[in-house]
Amino acid sequence: MFVRVPVEAIVTAAVLLALPRRRPRLAVAVAAGLALAASTALNVLDMGFYEYLGRRFDLVLDWGLLDDARSYLRDAMGPAGATLLLIGALALAAALCAALTLATVRLSGVLARHRTVAVRSTLAAAVVWTLAYALGVQFAGLPVAADNAVALAESRVRRVQATLRDEAAFAREAKADVFAGTPGEQLVPDLRGKDVLFVFIESYGRKAVEDPLISPGVRRTLDTATDGLAEAGFAARSGWLTSSTFGGSSWLGHSTFLSGLWVDSQQRYATVTSGDHLTLTKAFQKTGDWRTAGIMPGVQKGWPEAAFYGLDTVYDAFELGYRGPKFSWSTMPDQYALEAFQRLEHGRPRTRPLMAEIILTSSHQPWSPLPRMVDWEDLGDGSLFGPVERAGTDPADVIADGTRSKQEYGKSIQYSLTSLTQWLRRYGTEDTVLVFLGDHQPIVRVSGHDAGRDVPVSVVAKDPEVLERIADWGWTDGLRPAEDAPVWRMSDFRDRFLTAYGSTPGGPRPGG
Repeated sequence: MFVRVPVEAIVTAAVLLALPRRRPRLAVAVAAGLALAASTALNVLDMGFYEYLGRRFDLVLDWGLLDDARSYLRDAMGPAGATLLLIGALALAAALCAALTLATVRLSGVLARHRTVAVRSTLAAAVVWTLAYALGVQFAGLPVAADNAVALAESRVRRVQATLRDEAAFAREAKADVFAGTPGEQLVPDLRGKDVLFVFIESYGRKAVEDPLISPGVRRTLDTATDGLAEAGFAARSGWLTSSTFGGSSWLGHSTFLSGLWVDSQQRYATVTSGDHLTLTKAFQKTGDWRTAGIMPGVQKGWPEAAFYGLDTVYDAFELGYRGPKFSWSTMPDQYALEAFQRLEHGRPRTRPLMAEIILTSSHQPWSPLPRMVDWEDLGDGSLFGPVERAGTDPADVIADGTRSKQEYGKSIQYSLTSLTQWLRRYGTEDTVLVFLGDHQPIVRVSGHDAGRDVPVSVVAKDPEVLERIADWGWTDGLRPAEDAPVWRMSDFRDRFLTAYGSTPGGPRPGG
């Protein structure tokens, strides 16, 4: 890398040499130093986002995610550790700005004092760069004529422009909905009388089913659960969906699945949730025949999106009655959240069937410490999980070890799947229809850079007619989708599901 000739350095040197006075040179040197520091900081953010979300940092949309990252670190490392890390990061950023700015100012002074030599050297460097660029000269597989910073800056500008253009285009797309004008009585008529549950399992991605280090335990759990559900009279069919997000930002996957729109950025999420696009969950509310509820153990602050999703009642982390410890980011074990759902909604006397959206969080990174299954009768208010949490692994040890992260991730998926399928065997009825899926693949440290975005999805029911309605989907029997099972974009599911269960397209909304 030391034989590469950066064009940015040549241009900066030429500008500094062209300025005859000290103050203009100083101003340009300071600006160049700060620009270099900013570029370095953005490169570091890119590295972090690639590691966790499999993509670059978005200059327009991703600043809010830094606060989420701080909250995640606080949960994973404790308040003191997170605070020290934040202070260290800020100190490092300040030191970077100071060091690069001082270095650039010092360099401008050297150029001014040795002007003749500097001019000749800059011209020579420019000639070398031009010839190397024209001839395509390389060293160790890399071009000698480097223009990385310029190319990266151009790329960032193009992404900002694309982001700004996308806002208006997506707003128009969100207004067009073939089911917007469908009367309530013509939505999902073939599910009347059924309790329909849409359950998201955090980070339940294709890697959980196919990675050699992770999949053996997960496959055993899926196969055992398939057999156990069959004994209880349930059958299942499974396929793959391609998520709109990777490694995190679960709400993008949730909104994509339920809205039928490709929601892959915070901007798109804000646009769709501030409108009245028909979500899959709201379709049940619109019929007037279902009570709708949300079980949201990960929600710890106001959540106005409940209206967008058509949920009559939402139980957040503080309303589920849990009195046990947090398991790192996860506020409560999945087994407890499902039992709370049974106590608060599913098991209560009702005059209407129930539609529920349930988010299971125990498989959220850093997968340490993990809960374990206990007797359902002993769950109580969750206090019994205190000793389990204290005996668990240290998140810092798991985060630092890629192999161990994979192992603990696999265990977390097994726990979530076991919790859900045991709940279904225990409390499911002839009228229960369960749809469960992953929201995205786990982070790059577990998935790898070439993992793709596919997640498993399953439909489970006792009534054979429910599964017969989706027979033409070509999905695999059981809870484990075959490698060659159909793969759809996650945004395709809403319309396919509504159509399969008898919904009639009603055309775009008036004026849409």
